[in-house]
Amino acid sequence: MPVGTRLSEWLRRVFHGADPRVCVAFWLFGLINNVLYVILLSAALDLVGPNVPKGVVLLADIIPSFGTKLIAPYFIHMVPYSVRVVIFVFLSVLGMLVVATSPSYTDGGAISSKIAGIVLASLSAGGGELSFVGLTHFYGPFSLAAWGSGTGAAGLIGAGAYALATSTLKISVQATLLASAILPAIMALSFFVVLPRGALQGNGSATHEYRSTAQDRDEDSDDEALNEDGQEADRSEEDGLLPNPIHAADAYKPVQIRGSTTWWSRFRLNFALLQGLFIPFMLPLLLVYIAEYVINQGVSPTLLFPLDQTPFENFRAFYPAYNAIYQAGVFISRSSTPFFRVHHLYIPSFLQIANLILLTLHAMFDFIPNVYIIFLIIFWEGLLGGLVYVNTFAEITDRVPKQDREFSLGATTVSDSAGICIAGFLSMPWEVLLCRWQVGHGRDYCRRA
Repeated sequence: MPVGTRLSEWLRRVFHGADPRVCVAFWLFGLINNVLYVILLSAALDLVGPNVPKGVVLLADIIPSFGTKLIAPYFIHMVPYSVRVVIFVFLSVLGMLVVATSPSYTDGGAISSKIAGIVLASLSAGGGELSFVGLTHFYGPFSLAAWGSGTGAAGLIGAGAYALATSTLKISVQATLLASAILPAIMALSFFVVLPRGALQGNGSATHEYRSTAQDRDEDSDDEALNEDGQEADRSEEDGLLPNPIHAADAYKPVQIRGSTTWWSRFRLNFALLQGLFIPFMLPLLLVYIAEYVINQGVSPTLLFPLDQTPFENFRAFYPAYNAIYQAGVFISRSSTPFFRVHHLYIPSFLQIANLILLTLHAMFDFIPNVYIIFLIIFWEGLLGGLVYVNTFAEITDRVPKQDREFSLGATTVSDSAGICIAGFLSMPWEVLLCRWQVGHGRDYCRRA
């Protein structure tokens, strides 16, 4: 049988049962919800200038999102998804308009108005991520795969488009940011036009009390048998599910607190669920995000070489180029779950920490001979980060009982924001100290970016 025919048949088996409208809608959700975040990070140097740590933009871009993900899972189920989408679109558009119309730092403009706009966009991105990841519970595994691929594409398209517009096409930063303000409209079209709404049982919201009814518990017994220790029994490899817990650190233990439906009892249940999610799912996601965002915001601005040894014409071009290469790796790995799964989430997390150590040492001691090796390491960094992100949610979908999944998927999104938030605080002194070290050892490139 020809190779092309075998590949075609394999792809049909992999994507058997996928609804094209669901896949397109969730891909666009992931793309649009994340693309403004990426554009703002890519524009960090242009927004605050070379003398302000780029971690300032990172913190403004993530702290509101982190706060939203930390608090909203306990009440957001009372807000219909249709209302949420309208709010997210409004906040995103308003935030980008505020950033784009604020005076440039080169014109003496303060950064406070830019920060205010970034905060509005961040609130939208945080609420959007926990909502759309939770929404995948109603649309099956292909919706999660499409969401992950879309978020990866957001990084690639956002960083690549910003670098192309501002560095190659010489379009002004203000014009580029103004053009990006129209993108959130695509999110509304995806939800109201593309996405089939029948899976939400016609009410457009997630007012299912996170599926804690007796009916759902009966449904769970059909496909999620638990053993005496509360662990999931063996499941079919053909379903792409984890056959049994990998090791103690990865063992999720379902929480059984049912009966009363009062607000307080639901809060107690959700908080108990959150504690059970931390070690197997939330901690590896937290670690990988701390490492990669310290690299992106604290180390990569100092990974500079003499211009005649690079493809760049100025030192400013290094930063968006590194970001675009990183995002290419993220896109590939976040699109990988239909073909490749990682069950040991801690392994890529620890490898990411090793990347941070390696690149920090190079920034100090300049032992990597050329920028092209840095490109490969940054690409590998993106692959690792994307693998942990998308496989964390895939593992939750596989191993958490149905009645707890919507909350678990949404609540776990707080880990990546927490990791980025911590990295933002770490990256500011990290960048300053590395730049100071380089200048003290005769390399002042970081002052010329």
